[in-house]
Amino acid sequence: MIQDGVTFVCFLLAFTAAVAIAEKKIGGKFFQYVPGIVLIYLGAALMKTFGVFSASDSVENAYGTIRGLLLPAMLMLMLLHCDLRKIIRLGPKMLLTFLAASISIVGGFTITFALLQGFYAEGTWKAFSALSASWTGGSANMVILQGILDVPENIFGYALIMDTVNYSIWVMFLFWLVPLAAKFNKWTKADTSYIDEITAQLEVEEKDQNHTFGFVELIGFLALGLFVSVAATKIGESLPELGAAVNATTWTIIIASAVGLILAVTKIGKLPGSMEISKVMLYIVIGLIASHADFSQLFQAPVYIISGFMILFFHGLIMAILAKVFKLDLFTMGVASLANIGGIASAPILAGAFNRTLIPIGILMAVLGSLLGTYYGIMTSYILSAL
Repeated sequence: MIQDGVTFVCFLLAFTAAVAIAEKKIGGKFFQYVPGIVLIYLGAALMKTFGVFSASDSVENAYGTIRGLLLPAMLMLMLLHCDLRKIIRLGPKMLLTFLAASISIVGGFTITFALLQGFYAEGTWKAFSALSASWTGGSANMVILQGILDVPENIFGYALIMDTVNYSIWVMFLFWLVPLAAKFNKWTKADTSYIDEITAQLEVEEKDQNHTFGFVELIGFLALGLFVSVAATKIGESLPELGAAVNATTWTIIIASAVGLILAVTKIGKLPGSMEISKVMLYIVIGLIASHADFSQLFQAPVYIISGFMILFFHGLIMAILAKVFKLDLFTMGVASLANIGGIASAPILAGAFNRTLIPIGILMAVLGSLLGTYYGIMTSYILSAL
């Protein structure tokens, strides 16, 4: 059993690195169905369940310090790619569809929780709020809500299972719909001419970007992220709490987000390397959270899987109705949905399944989700905690 905090962090970092390397070098069908980030969570949680990690003061202090330092830094670095000027240029049709998809997901969580809350473990509303942040943004937003709401690690495990199982089925469903785009667009009477215009502009800009980076960029972004994290934490601790969800951690995240968005429109936002550093931080944070999980209550998972399908059903139903009423095309609907639920890992792939030149739109929509997901999660927490 590991009782020393430094040993705990180093062991967890080694495990996280091993999984990341295996995912990159080995790949294969296994990692298609069990992504590295999920394997890290399952592995660390199993180690906790079987007593590899203790709950000593040294371990707990290391856990709280490292997680609290990396969360704001990770978010700020991810937002360096979120140039709001480019997102606005997507046009009102795509932006409103994306926002409608986000709201429909929050609505799906609300309806499902109201119907089945008698079957859930205590604290499930916190886990659903964290999952809502993931399904309107990405894994990083989910981790951030876990920190803000202090979601119990056991219940957080159920949310991660939903994020894996239900998300995978939804992705397959959306890809299955791609060949049916013409029939769907005929049913909704959609006009797709505007997509070609936007895509041409985005593709030219994507080709002009420089993607090479080295030691200077990596150490620079590491230093910037950690410095902003510490500064945002100090300022956040001095600001007042507002209700159950807006606390010192919330203020820290808001401040770090604002810094990321401001720097995104400067030359710093155009430098490569920030996404790679932020992904390293994300994997470490997932491992830390999982190291405090316990799967002893896993028998409750079936009701959560069912809940996930219900949430996606209500989301899909609302989106289909909106598509028919406002004559929206399948590409816009599908990418808006997956930019929320799947994020940067899936939305560009779905966009490319329609047409390779549409990939930049999937990227920009997913980036917008990473910006807003945390706040949709906070909104969901207010709604579910009141039910």
